[in-house]
Amino acid sequence: MRIGLIHVAQETNDFNPLPTTLRDYESFGLHLGAEVIAKSGGLGQVAGHLKAIADSGLAVETVPIVRAHAVAGGRIDTESREYFLRVIRDGLAAAGRLDGLVLQLHGACAAEGLDDVEGEQAALCREVLGPDVPILLALDHHASVTRRMVDSVTAIVGHRTQPHDPFDTGVIGTALLLRIIREGLRPTMALRNIPLVTHQEKFLTAHGPMKIWFDRARAIERENPKVLQVVPCPMQPWLDVAEGGWTVTVVTDGDGALAERVADEMADLCWSQRDAFLEREALAVDDAVRMADAEPKGVVVLSDTGDTVFGGSAGDSNVILEAVLRLGVTGPVLIPMIAPTVVARLWEAGEGATVTLPVGGETATAFFTPLEVTGRVVRLRSGPVPIAGYQDGEVDMGRTAVFAVGPVTLLVSELRGVAGNLPDVWRAHGIEPSEARIAVLKTASNFQFFAPISSRVIRADTRGPGQSDVFGLPWMRLPRPIHPLDPITDRNVRRS
Repeated sequence: MRIGLIHVAQETNDFNPLPTTLRDYESFGLHLGAEVIAKSGGLGQVAGHLKAIADSGLAVETVPIVRAHAVAGGRIDTESREYFLRVIRDGLAAAGRLDGLVLQLHGACAAEGLDDVEGEQAALCREVLGPDVPILLALDHHASVTRRMVDSVTAIVGHRTQPHDPFDTGVIGTALLLRIIREGLRPTMALRNIPLVTHQEKFLTAHGPMKIWFDRARAIERENPKVLQVVPCPMQPWLDVAEGGWTVTVVTDGDGALAERVADEMADLCWSQRDAFLEREALAVDDAVRMADAEPKGVVVLSDTGDTVFGGSAGDSNVILEAVLRLGVTGPVLIPMIAPTVVARLWEAGEGATVTLPVGGETATAFFTPLEVTGRVVRLRSGPVPIAGYQDGEVDMGRTAVFAVGPVTLLVSELRGVAGNLPDVWRAHGIEPSEARIAVLKTASNFQFFAPISSRVIRADTRGPGQSDVFGLPWMRLPRPIHPLDPITDRNVRRS
């Protein structure tokens, strides 16, 4: 048995004006052919695919075509879009006979001039492989699932938790594809669009309304063996696309009516909790900073929700930095920032230099204005940063600079990378994060990497491309009406 393998993933934030380029993919590792397997590192969806193959005991040859992952950001540029279409087309054409294809995408990727990148990629795979080769599409559960995606593939699976477990998704996706091939399953899918867009503060699946929704999906799969997958997708809330909104996809074994009933049940359950998904936890910035400073035990994680790099923000917010300096916090405080211009200035000055310059508001100028600070250049670094426990074993953040500004240690980078969201990034720059009192993370939910050393998580209600205030975002393409932006009570409302 020969199974093709494609992994291309990027999550788009339409309110980040900086396009995502091939350089962004390369910073995480863009691999072709045999390198896809060699560089899997035991983590992520590719490794999960390999685990499912090993567990099956079947004689399966994986035919790897491409693995490319970029952290969330602005829409991918035309060069990147066309590059991946070419790699997919040429790779499938050169692969020879395939018994199936594992297509690991994200589901919330948009490009310059195109909303549905994954729909286009899935349709291309179907065009090349023909109607009979089963295609398993694995998605992030923050996907915006489109009709084109559903119509182009055989079955869909999605992440089952937030924080995500890509390895798990790799396992369940390939295991299902093997069943389809070996057992002759006849997948039938139903898709429901839910007119809902919410902030990210209730996205964690361990508690709250999201747990209820996701737990019900798993229960339905256990209750009826004909239900192969239930895939709830609370779309990430910064994708401004014509088919945007939450979805649920149901895959059954040859029972279309069952798929439709389950899809309705899951959509109704979600809709019944729509206002619970809108409950807020984040505090006003000054209150959040004071609370973190008053905490007797460190390290306090301070979530910069509006500048979530893992949600596609630009990483150039100076809102918490300004508050820390103004409020007289004693520190030490760790704050990452993505600012190529600042990095250039600090590299020009050199280690040990004292520099006065504006920081922040370099990319997301609609949200931030530069803040002038004075500090000392502590360390300069370039080259890949090794990180443990992440889907990529190392990440290139370009040139970086450690810049001490009063009680704050700024880690400024050229490339997005993972900002300072993993402790190993700080350690690679000679800083032990467990010795800080406050660590600002550019993420709204991925606090798990700091969990072993942190005492508390506090969300700051910061503005930015990833802000919780969905009313304050400049929507242009999202289908309307949609809750809560518009006064609607029926999830079946017809949207323009």
